[in-house]
Amino acid sequence: MTRIASFTVALACAAALVVPAAAVAQTDYPTKGLRVIVPFPPGGASDTLGRMVAQHLSQAWGQPAVVENRPGAGGNIGAEAGAKAAPDGYTLTLAAAGFMAVNPSIYPKLNYDSATDFQPVALLVKAPLLLVVNPKVPAQSTREFIDLARREPGKISIGNGGTGTAQHLGGVSFALAAGVDVQHIPYKGSAPATTDLLGGVVDAQFDNLVTLVPFVKSGKLRALGVSSAQRVAALPDVPTLGEKALPGFETGTWYGIVVPKNTPKPVVDKINAALLGMLAQPEARDKLVAMGLEPEGGTPAQFGTLIRGEIAKYATIVKSANVKAE
Repeated sequence: MTRIASFTVALACAAALVVPAAAVAQTDYPTKGLRVIVPFPPGGASDTLGRMVAQHLSQAWGQPAVVENRPGAGGNIGAEAGAKAAPDGYTLTLAAAGFMAVNPSIYPKLNYDSATDFQPVALLVKAPLLLVVNPKVPAQSTREFIDLARREPGKISIGNGGTGTAQHLGGVSFALAAGVDVQHIPYKGSAPATTDLLGGVVDAQFDNLVTLVPFVKSGKLRALGVSSAQRVAALPDVPTLGEKALPGFETGTWYGIVVPKNTPKPVVDKINAALLGMLAQPEARDKLVAMGLEPEGGTPAQFGTLIRGEIAKYATIVKSANVKAE
């Protein structure tokens, strides 16, 4: 047998070994319980999505899946835990635009690299933001809110889910577009920010609809506008911020699932398929739309492209607004 022929046989044997191994890995996984790290407190949009994912995977695979809330530092604490987990597919992280795309530009040192320490799995949803106020605030519309902020520069406070979150940067972008000086008050998540808004500690909040819609519908908060290009089904009577106040203004956030780098591709693909299955279910889509979320999906590669593009986009916004971690 020639050297070339021997080399060809060796390659064929190696391929024969590799392919079954990958197939076995994909077939056997998962053989134990999973955890879904949510880098924010219970009660917000990320927590709701994390619990939907955990419930679906548990039902689909017959293995327990639990949510582990790891709030703090604008999502950095949970992100670090997710990045440093074993790359075996048993630890998933609910990724948000804030700590994945914004924080790299505002924190001088992070213990994770969102571009290289994670393997993207799937984009779950995109989410417009909602501007709401405590009913005691004398503003019935976005235009009246802007006028109020201009009359009282530096006095109006807007709560957000943490420094560097997409909600924070959304509020910053809104203030820049409106030409107003407001106080941006960071919390360790959307839920505690909403609690203080309900109590009148802050005047307004710029956040996900899933967090705020129940309080709007109960009359405890007043909705002024949504940050999407079109009105949303969850609040059809609420105008967009661009309709009468800020023409062309649009912003929002997104959520997806990532796993540690070096997680085997068959495992990543199996998780991706399960998540796309969840998003394809009519009841799941209806629930997400009712919360003001836009179901997405796609491949791991497509999600990776989105993350890299968002990192670059927010770097520009952070620099122009001189946003810094507190």
